Amino acid sequence: MAAEAELTAGGQDPYFGEALFNAYQGRWFEALQRLDSELAQHYRVDEQKLDSLYPLIGHAEFSVGDFELNYRMHHRAGRAITAVLEADVPDLVRNEAAFRLARIHFQKGQPQDAMHALERIKGDVPEDIRDEIEFLRANTYLAMGQPAEAAAVLKKLQGAEGLEGFAGYNYGIALLQDGKTNDGQQQLAKAGTPARKDATATVGVRDKANMVLGRLMLESKDFGNAQRYFDRVSLEGPYSNQALLSAGWADAQAGNYERALVPWKLLAERDATDSAVQEAKLALPYAYGKLNLHGRAAVLYDEALTTFNAQLQALDASTRSVQDGHFLKALVREEIRQDALWVVKLRDLPDAPETFYLTNLMASHDFQTALQNYLDLEDLRRKLESWQSSFDAYDDLIKQRRDYYEPLLPGIDAQFRELDAQYKLRHEQRNILARRLKDQLTAPRPELLATADERIVLDRINAVEAAVARLPEAQRGGQLDRVGRLRGTITWMLRTEYADRLTEAHEHLEELDTEIVALRERYHAFVRLRQASVHSYLGYDDGIRDLRNRVRDSLERVGQLQKQQGSLIEAVAVTELTARSERLKAYQTQARYAVADSFDRANQAQGAPAAPGAGAGEGK
Repeated sequence: MAAEAELTAGGQDPYFGEALFNAYQGRWFEALQRLDSELAQHYRVDEQKLDSLYPLIGHAEFSVGDFELNYRMHHRAGRAITAVLEADVPDLVRNEAAFRLARIHFQKGQPQDAMHALERIKGDVPEDIRDEIEFLRANTYLAMGQPAEAAAVLKKLQGAEGLEGFAGYNYGIALLQDGKTNDGQQQLAKAGTPARKDATATVGVRDKANMVLGRLMLESKDFGNAQRYFDRVSLEGPYSNQALLSAGWADAQAGNYERALVPWKLLAERDATDSAVQEAKLALPYAYGKLNLHGRAAVLYDEALTTFNAQLQALDASTRSVQDGHFLKALVREEIRQDALWVVKLRDLPDAPETFYLTNLMASHDFQTALQNYLDLEDLRRKLESWQSSFDAYDDLIKQRRDYYEPLLPGIDAQFRELDAQYKLRHEQRNILARRLKDQLTAPRPELLATADERIVLDRINAVEAAVARLPEAQRGGQLDRVGRLRGTITWMLRTEYADRLTEAHEHLEELDTEIVALRERYHAFVRLRQASVHSYLGYDDGIRDLRNRVRDSLERVGQLQKQQGSLIEAVAVTELTARSERLKAYQTQARYAVADSFDRANQAQGAPAAPGAGAGEGK
């Protein structure tokens, strides 16, 4: 996804933004943890359209697969990306998902599945991955044994930005595999030609192309061209030692031993732990012997023997150190892992001599994969231990909330009961008034709309009328008529003002509705507040207990997996050290025989008798 889109997404949903922030820092586990939690909450929301993540749900689901892919959770990443492919998403999103799925299959050694995923790319393709898609397609063709198809794709990628050197080298390899030897060699020669401004990665590819060409020339006994290609290899690159060694052999096989001395002398002065350097320490006196400088050869063979003895002792110490667990302890050092060049930094650790001999092994893809799994398990173990210790803090927090709220709840409940009674009473009164006003529309009763003063007057009129009715008829006189006139006056007022009074009554009812709404909101706010206060410390015990058990079980499982993975890494390291040791022992045997033979030849050249004990017997 484009950076602008991700920044926009982070602004719309802060939790998604936090996941993206962790992803930008390379903290893929934290990014997954945050995003998984956010998605889980989103799926539980009743009205998902009101959630801030809803407009970004496609981007979020795609990011899950992306984060899992970067965290090397290929199985889960494949499922997540496949779900995106099957969803109703724009072509740009679907095609990028297909590309990532193809890359997963390719990394897992499943080229057919990778090609199937690439074939699903149709329509609009993101501009920034178009060349990468075709480059992956070409590599997939090569993995499937179809070099002609790969060459056709790679030919179009020559000069593609970001693929400088890589596309040219792979193009040359594809041509060679397709049987077009001359074209392939020409393309590799072009890829191996130094440019004015070579990036570090481009220099590595250029050196690799020259090494392939040099070895091809060496196999075909074209020693001149072999020497030319080996000379192009950088003296400081990862192929420099092998290039120097091969350059010397190209000269040696051509019979030019004097020229072979130049690269071999340079190589013999380098790090003695490298296998090419060790071979050069034998090749150098061999060349002197061919030049009949047997005294010099004997001295160099003796120096090589001393070097091999020292290296064998160091290898034995390294093997014991690995078996004692020091190798794994060195690999999980925090100061080492924070550096992108930590594999090289391991060589400088004073108390980790075993890593000094395993740099090449640790730089291999298979070992790096196994090692990264071990480091991920170590990180997960630390996180689980941190989570396990944090449960006590949650228990303390819940206890403090309980101690704070429980003493307040009796008084709060008393106020709530009073509010509840008041709300129910007002609500019932409002309903009664509403029914009466509704009845007025079908059966008008003006007296029900009388004011309080008018009702008092009517009550007094009724009392006077009752009192007059109790008098003897002789004493009544015209009092009943007077009372009737008074009642008629009020009745006339009620009937003539009925419409206005009914309208005013409806207006008062609307005002009462407003008050009822405010009272209801206060009532519900009180209910929510009361529930929130109780829920802040109730109902967590089972959840925390379940999480404690899950963390404990996960810690046990991670510990077992880490132990198994560590044993595997140690076994691979010991195997590598043993192989180095066996190779050195073979070199040591050759040097012992060669040093005795060189002394014999040197003495014979000077006309002196052979040294006592010299010869084959001395080397045993």
